[in-house]
Amino acid sequence: MNLTWANRITVVRILLIAPFVILMLHNHDPQYGAMFRYIALGLFVVMAVSDGVDGYLARKYKQATRLGAFLDPMGDKMLMASALLLLASKRACVQGFDLPDWVVVLVIGKDLFLLMGFIIVYFTTMEVRVVPAYIGKVATVLQLLLVIGILIAPEVSKVMGQWIWVLRFFWWSAAITATVATLIYIWQGIRYVEQFEQHKVNGNNKAK
Repeated sequence: MNLTWANRITVVRILLIAPFVILMLHNHDPQYGAMFRYIALGLFVVMAVSDGVDGYLARKYKQATRLGAFLDPMGDKMLMASALLLLASKRACVQGFDLPDWVVVLVIGKDLFLLMGFIIVYFTTMEVRVVPAYIGKVATVLQLLLVIGILIAPEVSKVMGQWIWVLRFFWWSAAITATVATLIYIWQGIRYVEQFEQHKVNGNNKAK
C-alpha cells in the first residue's frame, strides 16, 4: 500500500512519541540539566506543527484516506496522553509546574469515552464513523498549548512572574473543552445510531 504524504507525516509523528517519552523520563537527570527538556520541547513542537501540516496536505491535494482518518486522531491521542501523564508524574514533571491529576483524568477520560463510543457505533452499524467536532479541535489546540506552556515555564516564569496563572487558565480551559467535547460526541453518536436504526426499519418496511 502506497502511503500519501499526509499519512507519512502522521506515521512519523507517531514514531517521534517514543523519543519524546524517553527524553521526558530523563528530565531530572542532573548530568544534562535542562537539555533533555529543551530537546523534548523541540520534538513536541515539531509533532504539534505536523498535526496541522498533514491535515492541510490531505485537504489541499485530496489525499484524505480512511487510514489517515484513523491514524491522525490516534496519533494525537497517543501524544497527548503520553505528554499529560508525564507532566503529572513525579519522575518527568517540570518542577514547580506539576500538572494536576484532575486535568489528566478529564482529558484522557474524554479519549477513552470516544474510543468506547467508536466501538459501540461500529458494532451497531458496522460502519467506521469519524466526524471531528469543532470543539474537539479547540480542545486539542488548548492541550498542545498547555504542554508547551509547562515545558517553557521555568524560563518564562523568570520574565513573567505570573506565568502560573496562564498555565491555570490552560488547565481549566483544556479540562472544560474536553468535557464539553465528550458530551457533544456522545450526543452525536446516539443520534447517529438512532438514525441508522430508523433508516434500517424504514428499509425493512419498504421491502415488505
